[in-house]
Amino acid sequence: MMLPLVKRWQISPKIPPEVDQNLSEFHPLFRTILFNRGQTDSESAKRYLAALPAQNADIWLMAGIPEAVSRIRSAIKNQENVVVYGDYDVDGVTATTLLVQVLNELGLPVRAYIPNRFDEGYGLNNQAISSLKESGSDLIITVDCGIRSIEEALLAKKIGLDLIITDHHQPGSILPDAIAVINPKQPECRYPEKDLSGVGLAYKLALAVNSQERITSNEKNLDRVLDLVALGTVADMVPLKGENRSLVRAGLSQIQRPVRQGLLALIGVSGLQPQNISATDIGFMLGPRLNASGRLETALDSMNLLSTTDIHEAGRLAQKLDNQNRERQALTRDIFEHALDEVINRGQDSFIFYSVDENYNPGVVGLAASRLTEKYYRPSIVAHKDSGSTRGSCRSIPEFNITKALDECSDLLDHHGGHAAAAGFTIRNENWNEFIDRIETIAKRELSDLDLRPTLTADVEVKLVDLKPDLIPMMELLQPTGIGNPQAVFVSRNLQVRSSRAIGRENAHLKLTVNDGIISYDAIAFRQGHLAESLPDRIDLMFSFEKNEFNGRQSLQLNVRDIKPSI
Repeated sequence: MMLPLVKRWQISPKIPPEVDQNLSEFHPLFRTILFNRGQTDSESAKRYLAALPAQNADIWLMAGIPEAVSRIRSAIKNQENVVVYGDYDVDGVTATTLLVQVLNELGLPVRAYIPNRFDEGYGLNNQAISSLKESGSDLIITVDCGIRSIEEALLAKKIGLDLIITDHHQPGSILPDAIAVINPKQPECRYPEKDLSGVGLAYKLALAVNSQERITSNEKNLDRVLDLVALGTVADMVPLKGENRSLVRAGLSQIQRPVRQGLLALIGVSGLQPQNISATDIGFMLGPRLNASGRLETALDSMNLLSTTDIHEAGRLAQKLDNQNRERQALTRDIFEHALDEVINRGQDSFIFYSVDENYNPGVVGLAASRLTEKYYRPSIVAHKDSGSTRGSCRSIPEFNITKALDECSDLLDHHGGHAAAAGFTIRNENWNEFIDRIETIAKRELSDLDLRPTLTADVEVKLVDLKPDLIPMMELLQPTGIGNPQAVFVSRNLQVRSSRAIGRENAHLKLTVNDGIISYDAIAFRQGHLAESLPDRIDLMFSFEKNEFNGRQSLQLNVRDIKPSI
């Protein structure tokens, strides 16, 4: 089981003739790509390419919005003390920054509270609630957390501290008792878009409050905070479809012409050019740096970076986050290698991997779990153990809903929550062994009859000679791409390897040139440098087709997803 996985390749079905005719105004190859993204006629395709949602939903359909807006307007009128209570990841930090900014602009003296990952853990906690009440707070508005904080909500109500919860995570069977609960996933919510991020919900709440206040038309336009929406939505890996894709497309336009001083500084230390920034750059360059502060120290640094107007402070904080990101990378690598050794030494097949250690940094255990899952295609748990309890992070595969599995173990857990693919929990140490026995039983029940291999899907099989420069502008119209709206992916077979070499730090990546008998293309295969010495003469490639810019020069290249020997 410890051998590298052979991935399953799947080519999408051929476009039906009637759909091909409906999309006849588009390039023949592009028609298939559009069809694979659910577009079957010219009108829907044009809306999709413009990143317009299928419908303009009424924000007032969202359960909790009317009650929340009424309570916030009362707070504005009476100048109450309000706290926006966030989370320490990018989604939570951007949501906190956005709501604080908008409500402050409306004249409400709002302050932010982001719990410390190491001292307090995720979400609402009783000590923070009591402390905020003692300091004179009248209202807490949560962002990106709180949907499973049943006991904490009861405490807030008991001590007279009003609570509005906005959270996009999966609700439990009981909702917290609050003034308002805003979560499209709750059963009675009629709002059609169920996959908004935490910052997406904060934005919707801000829009609703703005629409009710007597403010100027300039203040009513909240386009100025869409950069935050794009950052948090992409970094939290929610599906980039419907409203999410529309919001991120608009937010990327803001990021490509940055006004926010801290964002401009962050772009600089990341080595990016603002005008070229894509959703991929958010996911792999900007997001990890914004996440680094909360993983190693305090997420307040990231929030302050996104809030500051001081050029010197922005530069200092951006450099600090960049340094912390390098430290985070090293810690993740060390924990992953230690966890992998533990899994291997356990010497038995398992349908779920786990590793727990008191020396693990709790801020990066989730990243190590992600690498385990990515490498071996198994659900993974990596946890930090202290004197009384263990705090774990989970990552999973499409065949196994990790949050539902944790729900089955809820009697053993102090806290838990998350998504189908990622979750976290806290457990008392004396319950750990029983928890592992139970979660392994659940995983075996769900996965033992399945062929557990990652499936990579391509849009269409092509010859390299069919890839023309005029396809690139069409590929860019698919942006923003990500989960739920993938980049266009192609397969080409029986390619001759003209050259190959390992490049990058520790020779991690593979650079090669391939030829189909007519034309040659350069290709880059990230994290596949180990193949340089064993690559056969003829290979099949799965790849995306993209424009590459290096040292001011532009070229076309293949970005390789997977390589197989030609049969």
